[in-house]
Amino acid sequence: MKRINFKKMKNVLSLLVGVLTLISVQAQNSDEGNDGRLEHLFRSENTYQVKNIRPTKGEKVDNVILMIGDGMGISHYSSAWIANKGHMNIENCMYAGLVKTYAANKLITDSGAAGTAMATGQKANYHSIAVDVDNNPLNSMTDLANDKGLSTGIIVTCGLTDATPATFCANNPDRDKEEELATDYLNCGVDFILGGGRDKFHNRSDNRNLLDEMKAKGYKVCSSLEETLNTKDERVFAVLEEGQLPLANDRGDLFQKACEKALDVLSKNKNGFFAMIEGSRIDDCGHWNDLPGLVAEIGDFDRTVGQVLEWAQKNGKTLVVILSDHETGAFTIIGGDISNGEVTGNFANKEHSGILVPVYAYGPQSNQFTGIMENTDIFKKIKSILNL
Repeated sequence: MKRINFKKMKNVLSLLVGVLTLISVQAQNSDEGNDGRLEHLFRSENTYQVKNIRPTKGEKVDNVILMIGDGMGISHYSSAWIANKGHMNIENCMYAGLVKTYAANKLITDSGAAGTAMATGQKANYHSIAVDVDNNPLNSMTDLANDKGLSTGIIVTCGLTDATPATFCANNPDRDKEEELATDYLNCGVDFILGGGRDKFHNRSDNRNLLDEMKAKGYKVCSSLEETLNTKDERVFAVLEEGQLPLANDRGDLFQKACEKALDVLSKNKNGFFAMIEGSRIDDCGHWNDLPGLVAEIGDFDRTVGQVLEWAQKNGKTLVVILSDHETGAFTIIGGDISNGEVTGNFANKEHSGILVPVYAYGPQSNQFTGIMENTDIFKKIKSILNL
């Protein structure tokens, strides 16, 4: 009979206990939930005052402002609402609904297909820019508004050749062909354009300088916010960075000042205007699973919403529609405390999801944006309201 080596067994058991203890300690000290996904905790140190904006009277619409929080789902919005201790400017909107985001050929969309749906009223293939499923170019809302004599504006915090702004200003089956998208800006006809992405307009493989060509088209080309704010020109092409604009924590009130300038310029047209304003970098923070960054970006977007709603209330004939093109990160809230602005959440991935997104509306005709709708309905409703 083989003798049992109790000393060796004791050593093995000691090692096993040590390993199990280490695993237990690591689990207790980790930020992972019971399902293994990383929990993200954010506690707000600063809140901002929201505006109390009265509803407008009347039904006539001269102007429409479409505000897109790129990648902003209802949970993203809720996280910012909690972080600001239960207050958001978007809450001044009396009407809300839900929007389906799927692309023509794929359930999980991207900003190209989703932007195309809102800009043109047609479902598009994943990754395409303002073309139909057969790659034929489509007219966008800005095209129709320009043809009707309205002024038009595009204000974003990303590069101008990123997907969402491009769907209103360009046509291409492939959103990655950014130099081609930049070239389309020469003939887009939009009056006020502001964003980043200067490198695609002058640091190009074909050696063209599209900034000079935009000047030849009659635009005042600006390279800084200060230059943009000081110009008296009514056709403005402001590319403020070589790449994207800075993140919210680094750009101060740039977004609010840019939108204020845009509304000042566009509202000089007695025929009215259409403007698309995008809080573009919400999406980046969703992809990065960066909860503090996400809250900061949505907070900056919401402060801009408050400013725009206040302007619309004073104007009385402006419809403001606020929504997202899709949700990013499959984010959910699993805990927190409104009283101290604390949010705990989980991201299921670092990509887009197929979740419906909210739409909010303020001003005359805002009651048309209730219920569950297709993202193509955003275009159709605005087109009808502006009689384009």
